[in-house]
Amino acid sequence: MRFAPTPDQLELAGAVRELLADACPPEVVRAAWGPEGDTGRTALWRQLADLGLLGAMVPEDVGGLGLTEVDLVPLFVEVGRAAVPLPVAETVAVLAPVLAGVGSTDLAGLVAGDLVGTAELAGSGILPWAGCSDRALVRSGAELRLVDLTGVDLAPVVTVDGSRAAARTPSVAGTSVTADPAELERAWLRGALAAAAQLVGLAHRQLDLAVAHTRERKQFGVPVGSQQAVKHLLANVLLDLRFCVPVVQRAAVSLASGAPEARAHVAAAKAMTSEMAGRTARSTIQAHGAIGYTVEYDLHLYVKRSWALAASWGDVAHHRAVVADSLGLPPAVDPSALPWEAAR
Repeated sequence: MRFAPTPDQLELAGAVRELLADACPPEVVRAAWGPEGDTGRTALWRQLADLGLLGAMVPEDVGGLGLTEVDLVPLFVEVGRAAVPLPVAETVAVLAPVLAGVGSTDLAGLVAGDLVGTAELAGSGILPWAGCSDRALVRSGAELRLVDLTGVDLAPVVTVDGSRAAARTPSVAGTSVTADPAELERAWLRGALAAAAQLVGLAHRQLDLAVAHTRERKQFGVPVGSQQAVKHLLANVLLDLRFCVPVVQRAAVSLASGAPEARAHVAAAKAMTSEMAGRTARSTIQAHGAIGYTVEYDLHLYVKRSWALAASWGDVAHHRAVVADSLGLPPAVDPSALPWEAAR
């Protein structure tokens, strides 16, 4: 089976990369950390809507593009590469498809960019992007509920990635959307896959920064990157990254086709990319030297987003347990912690 993106998928991803290069430079990501966190974000959200990205997984007959998980992987790689300070994955991969399935009246607003949506299905009590979202899809017991965040008093939570504007999940009851365990799991898997794809893009961006820095930075009259130890350090980052790419693509193919192995394949992709993210962050910071730790330099914007995503949509321990369970091995962590497992 061929997992490589098709020319059409690459063309759409190229359009997204071109848009984000212009509309989401590091200055926009950095501004999202500050008190004026909406600087540039509203316009960017509208541009993503105009491109059709927000309705990518919504059927064409209700105003979307009708794309599949396979089509979206290259797009989420670009979203990660730019560290877009908006809940693109939560809206595109989770909230919009779920609302399309139940005929929600909020769907049109999401697709048009009039509403911003986020999602939190693990029951962690921390809602990412709450500070810049109008709607939230949250898990309550064994069902998904849609919460209107308009006018809700939020309790902000300080997290490693300040651009994600996280808050405590509000206690507002919201409206029941679905209690179907299969739909709940599928939404979870789409979110995990989107996170894995973003981690690939984030790793690419960190590696690009490290390569550029080590080419320009000179010590003892020669570029730092000319030293064999530095070459090997960054070559290993690229090798690590390229091992992850086909695993993510395989997970997308499995999920899009409804394969019984989709659960394990998505878990493998999320576990591998999360581990890769940690190694990439360490190596690229090391390649930069002391400047890699400073908030004035852009590297931390991408490192901290990768740390946040590695811990989101199931951490390494959870997804390794899912893979172990699929192989009939005793897991180190009980994979039944999520609600849809109890209904199996």
